[in-house]
Amino acid sequence: MAARALMFQGTGSDVGKSLIVAGLCRLFANRGLAVRPFKPQNMSNNAAVTGDGGEIGRAQALQARAARVAPSVDMNPVLLKPQSAVGSQIVVQGKIFGNARAREYQSLKPRLMPHVLDSFAKLRAQSDLVLVEGAGSASEVNLRANDIANMGFARAADLPVVLIGDIDRGGVIASLCGTAAVLDSDDARLINGFIVNKMRGDPALFTNGMAFVAKRTGWTALGLVPHFGDAHRLPAEDVLGLEASSASTPPQSANRRVRIAVPVLPRIANFDDLDPLRLEPGVELILLRNGAPLPVDTDLVILPGSKATIADLAALRAYGWDSDIIAYSRRGGRVLGLCGGYQMLGRTISDPDGVEGSPGSASGLGLLDVSTELSGDKSLVAVQGHTVADGIAVVGYEMHIGRTIGAGMDRPLVRLDDGRFDGATSADGRIAGAYLHGFFCGDAQRAAWLDRLGAPASEFSYEAVIEETLDGLAAHLDAHLDIDALLELAR
Repeated sequence: MAARALMFQGTGSDVGKSLIVAGLCRLFANRGLAVRPFKPQNMSNNAAVTGDGGEIGRAQALQARAARVAPSVDMNPVLLKPQSAVGSQIVVQGKIFGNARAREYQSLKPRLMPHVLDSFAKLRAQSDLVLVEGAGSASEVNLRANDIANMGFARAADLPVVLIGDIDRGGVIASLCGTAAVLDSDDARLINGFIVNKMRGDPALFTNGMAFVAKRTGWTALGLVPHFGDAHRLPAEDVLGLEASSASTPPQSANRRVRIAVPVLPRIANFDDLDPLRLEPGVELILLRNGAPLPVDTDLVILPGSKATIADLAALRAYGWDSDIIAYSRRGGRVLGLCGGYQMLGRTISDPDGVEGSPGSASGLGLLDVSTELSGDKSLVAVQGHTVADGIAVVGYEMHIGRTIGAGMDRPLVRLDDGRFDGATSADGRIAGAYLHGFFCGDAQRAAWLDRLGAPASEFSYEAVIEETLDGLAAHLDAHLDIDALLELAR
């Protein structure tokens, strides 16, 4: 017998769909149900590697963790990874399908729907309950033709829908009722209930608002969810979730906090690499935007991953950060590059086949004696090993295209348990890079780096915080949603 399923759509982006699905995955898993998350189509450069050798959106990997199951490519069968303002790489069931501009992608959707339905059927066959997350806004009627992400999928799979609105951004009554007004009548009939999310202040002040929406739409009011303050402790799906930080922000504790500066480039990818550092009490993580100068008292510069390395390298130069970083390194500063950032630290990057954009090449920052060619198959694999210099364990994953060579690799940063070496370091050890994502998730590795930088000792455990936050989120939803009604809606 196929599992029950329920779809959560939103009145817009960032209304909290991913967070609510994650919390419900943990809640129902705690009740003993075999629950699986599913998002037909996602757009994000924050991706995760799955055990079956593919990649999915980071939000679905977090939801799988909440459900206490391993992430699978079937949980996010279509992943769009933006490479420019108008074009994206298309990943289908974990593997690269091709590239398309936004207009071209619309005509591809009918070819993708069978893959979406196939993955959904696989998840239903292995679970009791599938929680489906829509994308963007349910009211984007301009994109309704061939839709695979919202009502198009709900109709194809015959799923009941719960609509989520965000009261924090204002206009939630209009956005909920407006969605009902613009939807095709057959689509509108699929919506059975609504949730108002991110309430701040006295919930009693919106009692009449909930009643008004229910009366106007005919939908069941399933709950008014207060703002969940610990949401920032979980990996963000979208780059907009990165918390901006000013270089002039003073330390917030009596002990010295180390300053780690990160240039935020237009196509930054896998930026959840920064999360463990952002949450460390002894760290001030400074996200540099729009050419903001590198603070003179920076302790470490991190160049994170990129979906289009050569294009982001050009942006780095346009902002003047290349000069800042080179001058900083000459003063003895420490620089770490992860994946695309590692490639930028080398002497050259070439893309002869136009894998990430137009064919071409560019000079890197020249801080590591390596060169990269963007060619070959994409490496998607979970790895573990230890850093060569100190033998401390490191666990993470590779997600990159490119082959890097050069004398700098004679001084690798990491030795992997499969016998391979990864990365390169400068002769003095102050400049380093590797392809390893998740580098700072392990407490021992992160503590070693922070100790070298002079941070105060910390007992912070990143993985434990994620688990505690997911349990707290489940309890939060349990207290403010009609969970029994949600289960009754699922079919």
